[in-house]
Amino acid sequence: MVESHKIHIPVEWKNLLTEEFDKLYFKGLTLKVREEYLNKIVYPPPKQVFRAFELCLPTDVRVVILGQDPYHTPGVADGLAFSTDSKNKVPPSLQNVFKEIDLEYDNLCNHNPDLTRFAKQGVFLLNTSLSVREGVANSHADYGWHKFTDAVISAVSDNNSHVVFMLWGAYAQEKSQLIDTDKHLVLMAPHPSPLSAHRGFLGCNHFKLANVYLKEYNSKEIDWCS
Repeated sequence: MVESHKIHIPVEWKNLLTEEFDKLYFKGLTLKVREEYLNKIVYPPPKQVFRAFELCLPTDVRVVILGQDPYHTPGVADGLAFSTDSKNKVPPSLQNVFKEIDLEYDNLCNHNPDLTRFAKQGVFLLNTSLSVREGVANSHADYGWHKFTDAVISAVSDNNSHVVFMLWGAYAQEKSQLIDTDKHLVLMAPHPSPLSAHRGFLGCNHFKLANVYLKEYNSKEIDWCS
């Protein structure tokens, strides 16, 4: 079995997910991903695979934004859903995220594509697959990542209260079944991709709705414009 102390994520997440690390599927997942990193070009860099977990501990999670898998083009993926290094161009879906934030706050907010500033405020930017082969979207989706991140979503739902889950697009919305809607807020909209953002993502008001909910339950609001 895979020993949890060898998984490079904070101890708080290790303790919460100990059972997952001991399961047979996770052993297979780590072997497959390790082989891919050794023999193929894979993103993000190995040290950034669990970066979303490093920047946002379980007890700090106030908002969860789900992505699908990391960017599969060179130098873009940074371990956070929708995010990329500040030296890069803003990816198309993130452009629409920023456009929506600007609309909601009637202001030109910070468009730096490095979303570390959100993660440090308690926004858990989780991709449902944490690695991907260069040029092949969803190439690691069947390795076992989805089982693992489903367990992560369930653990956040079970162990936290009054978290806002933003589920954009049909794929993310399937994860709503993992969330206890009696104790959390689930916000759903089309994906911010240029192909679908005009169908209801733009104008969804999710960022303000999240802050209204957090304030209602005495949780610190997210500064989306920072």
